[in-house]
Amino acid sequence: MEDFPDPPPAVALTAELPDGQVAPLIAVVSRVPLVLSVLAAIALLYVARPVMLPLTLACIAGVTLSPLMQALSRLRLPSSASAALVVLCLMTAIGSGFFQLGQPALAWLNEAPQHMSALRQRVQRMVPQLHHYGQAADAVTHLGSSEAPHGDTPALTMKSTEAASSIVNWTSSLLIGIGETLVLIYLILASGDLFLLKLVHVMPTLSDKKRAVDISRAIQRDISKYLFTTSLINLTLAVIVGSGLQLMDVPSAAMWGMLVGILNFVPYFGPLVGMVLLAIVGVLSFDTLWLALLPPAWFALLHLFEANLVTPVLLGRRFELNPVVIFMSLVFWSWLWGIPGAILSVPILVSVKAICGRASGLASLNEFLTD
Repeated sequence: MEDFPDPPPAVALTAELPDGQVAPLIAVVSRVPLVLSVLAAIALLYVARPVMLPLTLACIAGVTLSPLMQALSRLRLPSSASAALVVLCLMTAIGSGFFQLGQPALAWLNEAPQHMSALRQRVQRMVPQLHHYGQAADAVTHLGSSEAPHGDTPALTMKSTEAASSIVNWTSSLLIGIGETLVLIYLILASGDLFLLKLVHVMPTLSDKKRAVDISRAIQRDISKYLFTTSLINLTLAVIVGSGLQLMDVPSAAMWGMLVGILNFVPYFGPLVGMVLLAIVGVLSFDTLWLALLPPAWFALLHLFEANLVTPVLLGRRFELNPVVIFMSLVFWSWLWGIPGAILSVPILVSVKAICGRASGLASLNEFLTD
């Protein structure tokens, strides 16, 4: 009698299970390749950050600026000339922003040790209780040590050469990344609908072609509206905050207004960091606690008005995302790509929601993403 080989372990295991447990086990095993693919994609995005980050920025910027290309096409301009004009305007805006923000920021950073010393002295003078708490903490820290806690604390020194080298390296990397992104934006804008045509061409059926066009147009429309609207809101917020700080006689008011406007692109953490920075600026600019609280209070009032009234009215129901999902996306992309990832977290989420809202098998995920 012919002997048959033993079945594989997985087959033997399923053969021994009751009928009601076989299907769930097969479903779990079938999802293992998907989980491994997702983990591999995350690892690729993390390792290939120098390449993927400029490419993602360029794609989102290209989609956002596509309405300008459509407006210029009505003037019978070639796509290459229109793309060059749009990129030139973008470079002018970035250059003016660096000029307005960069020079005062570098001057402030050069005087950072003096600012920190003045900040500590002013805080101790405005809130004397903190000075007593600090003395008590020093006494507990030096308890049992041979050195007296009342001696002069060694000043924290920094090597200027190392700081200058770090700033130069960071600036060069930033400029290289901006240059790569601008070149990619030009190529994406100049190519027009070439990618969409290629995508439609490879789709097998007519319904798939229509769905691909619908999803592509939806992503373009949603991201363009979201980024244009939020950019306009944050620019207006920066102008109003800077004007208020100027009336308060805060030094470098335009720089701080522009900075909090940029930080407002980052959900949750951006406005919080802006309030902390303005609180520090208020302490350094005024001699009393109540006056020092005016700059952060001014920004907090404007942010609450913007977040609860202006943004919901201008963006509408379609962009009301689940706050938990926004927070998870912010944490994930910040971990993956740092500050640029934090800025891109919501636009990426908007594009994912646009896809889920039009793909037949992703309706439940779209419901999860919606507030």
